Amino acid sequence: MLLERGAELAAARQALRAAAEGRSSHMVLAGPLGIGRSALLNELPRCADEGAVHVLRANAAPTEQGLACGVVRQLFDSLLTTAPGPGRERLLADAGAARQVLGDDVVPDPESLDGTVLRDLRSLLAKLSATAPLLILIDDLQWADSWSLRWLAHLAPRLDGLRLLLVCTLRDGDPGSRDPLVHEVVGASARTLRPVPLSPAATGELVRARLGEPADEDFVHACHDMSQGRPLFLLSALSEFALTGCAPVAASTALVHAARPAQLRDRLLNCLLLQPRPVRDAAAAIATLAGHEEPALLGRLAGLDDVGFTTALRVLHQLGLTAGEDEACFAHPSVREAVECSMSAAERQRWQEAAAGVLYDAGLPAEQVAAQLMAIPTPRYPWAVPVLRSAADTARRKGRPELAARYLRRALLEAVEQDRTRAQLLVELAAVELSFDPPAAESHIAQALPLLPTARDRAAAVLRLSPCVTSPVTPSGAALLRRAAEELVDPYVRDDPGGEEALSLEARLRYTGLDDYAQLADAVGRLRVLEPTVRSRGGRELLAVLLHAATLSADGEASEIVRQARGILDWEPATATGGGSVMQLVMFSLVGADALQTAESWLNAAERSGYGDDGGGDAMGHARRALFHIARGRLPQAREQAERIAELTGTIGEESRCFVYGVLGALALSARDVQLGSRIVAEAAGRSLAPIPAALLSLLRMAEQAQAGEADTALETAMECGRQLECAGWRNPVLFPWRPWAISLSQQLGDHHLARTLAAEECARAREWGAPVAIGRALRLRARADGADDRVDLLREAVATLRDSANELELFMAVRDLGRLLGDGAEAREALREAGELAESCGVPWLAGPVSAEGRPSVPVVRTALTRTESRVASLVVNGLTNQEIATELQVSARAVEKHLTNSYRKLGITGRRELAAVLQETGVHAPG
Repeated sequence: MLLERGAELAAARQALRAAAEGRSSHMVLAGPLGIGRSALLNELPRCADEGAVHVLRANAAPTEQGLACGVVRQLFDSLLTTAPGPGRERLLADAGAARQVLGDDVVPDPESLDGTVLRDLRSLLAKLSATAPLLILIDDLQWADSWSLRWLAHLAPRLDGLRLLLVCTLRDGDPGSRDPLVHEVVGASARTLRPVPLSPAATGELVRARLGEPADEDFVHACHDMSQGRPLFLLSALSEFALTGCAPVAASTALVHAARPAQLRDRLLNCLLLQPRPVRDAAAAIATLAGHEEPALLGRLAGLDDVGFTTALRVLHQLGLTAGEDEACFAHPSVREAVECSMSAAERQRWQEAAAGVLYDAGLPAEQVAAQLMAIPTPRYPWAVPVLRSAADTARRKGRPELAARYLRRALLEAVEQDRTRAQLLVELAAVELSFDPPAAESHIAQALPLLPTARDRAAAVLRLSPCVTSPVTPSGAALLRRAAEELVDPYVRDDPGGEEALSLEARLRYTGLDDYAQLADAVGRLRVLEPTVRSRGGRELLAVLLHAATLSADGEASEIVRQARGILDWEPATATGGGSVMQLVMFSLVGADALQTAESWLNAAERSGYGDDGGGDAMGHARRALFHIARGRLPQAREQAERIAELTGTIGEESRCFVYGVLGALALSARDVQLGSRIVAEAAGRSLAPIPAALLSLLRMAEQAQAGEADTALETAMECGRQLECAGWRNPVLFPWRPWAISLSQQLGDHHLARTLAAEECARAREWGAPVAIGRALRLRARADGADDRVDLLREAVATLRDSANELELFMAVRDLGRLLGDGAEAREALREAGELAESCGVPWLAGPVSAEGRPSVPVVRTALTRTESRVASLVVNGLTNQEIATELQVSARAVEKHLTNSYRKLGITGRRELAAVLQETGVHAPG
């Protein structure tokens, strides 16, 4: 199937007609490998009428170049197989005559072909052409033997009187094409034809013909780009596609670009093996230094000067093996495979070793030299270790820890001595493996420890397993931390004081034990006797962990926690990057102590400097700012920060994920955002999280159950969560607000005794801890739960206390409840006015109640608690479901849904859906408030 070869075939037909009229000619078909010269040559006999010409055919081959007159013998012997019936005997006689002229002996020297032999062979051609024109076809002229070339050089300029067309094919770039006799034969031709690459349209037609079905345009374009229009490249790939069942669809374009046909590779290999050594060396250099196209580097590797390499590169382009005349890159990936196949394994290693040396001597970046070293399986260069370490550091900074680990593992092959250098490599390898293969990191640290000379060195190595205080640590990793810490304090082992390392080790070990009651209590006791060492990094880490423990347990006074936290803020640089875990712990402590405003100036400076950025962009900065807004009770601003966090959550490291989940969980609880809470619970499933987020998960599930109208289930979850927190020693009323939820739910279920008991416990715990937000909230809840005559006094005390708190949301709820309880006096109106201002500041929708004729808020409507089903229906309405969707969800009729909604509107004193969400938020009938 010849496509787009009409011009060449038309020229052949015209030349055959001229030959029949006595005007002989000579044509050459030239071009690079795979352009289709041989296929076109084989098509030429069809250009003449059947039996109208005598066809003499010969295929030159490199292995037959030593056979005297091999091509000439093939031409005349072809008469034995192609002679037509009527004149067969005569043609056979002519073939025999040619054999007799050439003789059976191998002629030792082409010069021995004397004029008599040449004239006799021409006479035989004249005799043959007298009966019919001759079509002489010679494929791969560059491989013809010297004797045949001498005869062709004699014949080509002497075609007068013969009725023949001589057509030869010639591959560009082959060494034989530069033979003087070949030049003489080609120079005598009347015309040189060069078939052009196939167009995309022809490629598509060939694809459809070979694969037997219509092809997608993308697939055709991929085939054309891969083959560059050369039939050999295209047909080799299509043959493989037909065998593998690859469909010509757009989805298969990746397979086209990845195709490495064995048939094509073998043809390319045969072509390369015939080239002279400089050309093969240039190809080997290009294959070895793939991606480097600098002629100076490639020439140095190939052992060629500038002129020699340029000449070799030109030959490769003429052969069609490179993409451009001056481009040192292969035209197809199969070319590189062929080059590699042309070398033995030992040769390939020698080339790789030489390439690494060339790149290093040229001063190229470490990662480029290291990439070359990766192909060398055995040690060789004294400079390999520093180069590989530098490349690993670059890869790590670019966020490619797996590649960095590969470089360091290769460096270990060079560092065969069991010394400090090998230990440093093992430690660096563990540091990059920690993000994707923690068990391997622990194993490499364990291998490094015996090679390190001092206990301090060993402690620093183990600390690489936990670069941040909040980094997750496995039990085996904790064992390594403990062992290193014991060595530092053992007088029989310690040979170098390691105060900084000892403090950091203690910080990490104590952080891992905060979920154990005994270790938590021990950490609080350690805080009481610790002399603050906030000037050192290790001292700040340890103090932050101990303050965190005291905050979780609410053991002590909040004011003392705030005082010591200020010491950390004074010495923790807000301009440093990395290591943000210290401030994560400090901020949770300040939130638990209701004193986050203490860190506002520090936070502003940290945001400008990118403090604590662990590769997650600004996610940690947004999380810190969101926590600040939550502690202030400003929910819209906190939600805005949460939305930005959501865009960057996938980039946050595991050591910071705990902090992020804690912040988002606190927002979900404060804003009663069940959807956000459900997302956090789903994302945290299966993760090994630190204590605070794990405790929050139960609270989030409880909030979800409460909004779903499952008040009894939610109360049970709240009480169980409280029991677990008490057993763990986490008793901070600010960080773990399970009692406020339980109080609200027990009131909703009519269990007022439980509500009063919990309110009294919350109030006692809050006063003991001393955080204003905890005391104010506890007093407000007690006023709701007691039903006693001193409710007004409790609420007034709550308001006064909360004015010292940063949490405006809690102040709003206390002022709101006080205003409602006072009735319609001036104090009530002022309280409700202030509540409205606070509600607007906090972004809380709130209905102050009916307005009197004078334009002043009157006594709010008394709203009856919704039933379980009514609360469930109301929650679904708030979530945006229609009546029919709610009916389907609850498996009831739409009429029943309408009835429940009507009852809810009546109880809440509203007229429709638009007010429902605001009233539920404001009244807290389904959640604490």
